[in-house]
Amino acid sequence: MSQNVTGAAASAAGKIKHLRWWICGLLFFATVVNYIDRQVLGTLAPELQTKIGWSESEYSNIVISFQLAYALMFLVWGGVLDKIGVKLGFAIALVMWSFAGMGHALAASAFGFGVARFMLGIGEAANFPASVKTVAEWFPKKERALATGIFNAGTNVGAIIAPATALILSEHFGWQSAFIFTGAVGFLWLIFWWYLYQRPEEHPRLAPEELTYIRDGEVETVTPKIPWLSLLSYRQTWAFAVGKMMTDPVWWFYLFWLPKFLNKNFGIKGTALIPYLTVVYLIADVGSVGGGYLSSALIKRGWTVNWARKVALFSFAVVMPLVTIAHFTTSVWLAVIMIGIAAGAHQGWSANLFTLTADLFPRKAVGSVVGIGSCAGALGGILLPLYAGKVLDQNPSYYLPMFIVAGVTYVLAWVAIHLLVPKMEPAKI
Repeated sequence: MSQNVTGAAASAAGKIKHLRWWICGLLFFATVVNYIDRQVLGTLAPELQTKIGWSESEYSNIVISFQLAYALMFLVWGGVLDKIGVKLGFAIALVMWSFAGMGHALAASAFGFGVARFMLGIGEAANFPASVKTVAEWFPKKERALATGIFNAGTNVGAIIAPATALILSEHFGWQSAFIFTGAVGFLWLIFWWYLYQRPEEHPRLAPEELTYIRDGEVETVTPKIPWLSLLSYRQTWAFAVGKMMTDPVWWFYLFWLPKFLNKNFGIKGTALIPYLTVVYLIADVGSVGGGYLSSALIKRGWTVNWARKVALFSFAVVMPLVTIAHFTTSVWLAVIMIGIAAGAHQGWSANLFTLTADLFPRKAVGSVVGIGSCAGALGGILLPLYAGKVLDQNPSYYLPMFIVAGVTYVLAWVAIHLLVPKMEPAKI
């Protein structure tokens, strides 16, 4: 009897309390690394444009090369992750994008940077399908938006860290050092991921009561392999894909053109950019976590998933037109705050939009659905850089058309989502 008690105590001592949030923390730091690696180029773009000598249209093509690989590989990674699982799939992807990030240091022309960005896009496309699939596996429905908001906040932390790191390294050790150092950081994350991650049902350090809480009465039915092409027949897939296609390009625009906007319109460059970029992405962090908290809190208060998600999405959509003020103001801080509010609204929107996949599909299909929708978002992200390149070649300070697009697309996307899934019924697979 005493041996049984001792054994049970030892087993309990080996468990990690609130393990699901430790897993969420790993997703957060992976997203930080992901965005540091992709944001270094945008931060150094004004300096590299002078040194390499590319035009606005050539810079647009460099951005598009990343977007193209990113879009195509979403379709691949979604299926791969559903097949081999997120532990191995995420690890493979991170190794690929880390080497690609370091490879930017070898580029000496616009074409060379385009090749490096294409390779980076291949690996980085796995981050969000893997993270959303992990959230679907590790969190009950009432906490998924919050968990998504937390890991998605890593995009903003990465965008905050990248400018300071890249600009300081570039100033003291040359621009190549910024790509080498930031690209190498991912290998440290990989150690913790490989040590800690398992599926909940297989994790030796997950307490039984937490597993019960995670499943929250949900029974995962055995589903056959779901070809991703068949998922295109569901309205629920298109609701997510249309939402991504219409709104992702706006985030890419802020990410890659914000340093150039501040440089051209306010004469800010180099390390002087750091406080302005930091403020934008700190506000975006608040939006990401707050957006996830909002719909999760509404569900806990008894709201239906349909109303909670859609009210949250609409709340962020109607804020977006404020960004046009950034074009007209002569105050750099007012411009930065307006862009920060828009970036925060996007992140709040994004946290809830990603969560729709776990609301509408079984866990085994989530990776593929996220891949399809994110592919649509990345393809949409090709159009805005093309447009921006043509507009800014004519007038490098004329950002108003892009801000107008950024302001109106979210409300239109919300209407499209509501028409496609008026009651948020789960897909019958």
